[in-house]
Amino acid sequence: MVKLIHTLADHGDDVNCCAFSFSLLATCSLDKTIRLYSLRDFTELPHSPLKFHTYAVHCCCFSPSGHILASCSTDGTTVLWNTENGQMLAVMEQPSGSPVRVCQFSPDSTCLASGAADGTVVLWNAQSYKLYRCGSVKDGSLAACAFSPNGSFFVTGSSCGDLTVWDDKMRCLHSEKAHDLGITCCDFSSQPVSDGEQGLQFFRLASCGQDCQVKIWIVSFTHILGFELKYKSTLSGHCAPVLACAFSHDGQMLVSGSVDKSVIVYDTNTENILHTLTQHTRYVTTCAFAPNTLLLATGSMDKTVNIWQFDLETLCQARSTEHQLKQFTEDWSEEDVSTWLCAQDLKDLVGIFKMNNIDGKELLNLTKESLADDLKIDGYSYEKEAMENWISKKKRTSPMTNLVLPSAVLTPNRTLKMAINRWLETHQK
Repeated sequence: MVKLIHTLADHGDDVNCCAFSFSLLATCSLDKTIRLYSLRDFTELPHSPLKFHTYAVHCCCFSPSGHILASCSTDGTTVLWNTENGQMLAVMEQPSGSPVRVCQFSPDSTCLASGAADGTVVLWNAQSYKLYRCGSVKDGSLAACAFSPNGSFFVTGSSCGDLTVWDDKMRCLHSEKAHDLGITCCDFSSQPVSDGEQGLQFFRLASCGQDCQVKIWIVSFTHILGFELKYKSTLSGHCAPVLACAFSHDGQMLVSGSVDKSVIVYDTNTENILHTLTQHTRYVTTCAFAPNTLLLATGSMDKTVNIWQFDLETLCQARSTEHQLKQFTEDWSEEDVSTWLCAQDLKDLVGIFKMNNIDGKELLNLTKESLADDLKIDGYSYEKEAMENWISKKKRTSPMTNLVLPSAVLTPNRTLKMAINRWLETHQK
């Protein structure tokens, strides 16, 4: 069961965002203010509301420690606040002066990302408050941002429907159309789907948009195969544009809020609907789970924030299915691995992997060394023409290691090609 335990009605206009720390709830609004509440009894703090922004406040987020709150606004600024006393720590102006739609701290608190209506995204040094890196998407305004749990990359979503992946140096790793009519929100589950100690990591990403859909993606990153964003499924339930989505802290539940005025809570393992909440009287614009308690906050254009409490039965229901399902990668059969290789345009390696009985568990433990030593995959990158010329001369050894090549099949290094293209785009303007 889910029970509505409190309703906050202090804002004078639409609620745009809400966020939890371990002890506080923050909300922001079109009324230009940010409000802070204690989780003990949901009373507003003495130094709340926080006032500085001259236009609507679109987003607010806590640093992982909860000591700092960031807010961003149509006025083109991102502001950092001391949550203990409400003191303003810094005002960071978007270089273009464009309205800032979204802000997000990195998991280690070293950086803060801010995305703006003109498509620019800035990484700020969260200690010095100085601009660290700046980039931009090709089309549309930025409406969503989420860091991967390990902080090695982050994802932005645009009004044109593109998900764009950036590394911590603001280099674009990947971009693709995810929602036809624009992305409104995205969020990473803090729990990896599968985490190989040898560098293979999978994360679950949720996105939602104006197309009325909530989509689940599996994000993988390896130093050998590079980055991949792979569509997994679409969650049903909403009949109007979906404006917000968020994972629970343990990754077992996903919540979404919509123009249809409903809030839907899903079991992330089965993707079944656990609860549908219909208390709000206007569009649901934001939703967030508390990190350490069974609380959910939802905000709306009806100017209210509802606080919901889950019972243990709901939590146990979501968690029990996790043990009934196969691990995403660890339980892959050899055939599953072959299918995955084909999807990566690596079908020429299927025979080698089958010959060595590589299943899901083995795949998670592969390293560059084991690829070279055990599977006899060279692992080095060469110019295609040079390597074809090498092989045409009936040479069957690696130019780098001089070891015998078990196969003359060449596999394109897409990650390296992408990096070269990025360099050329940067230096040929």
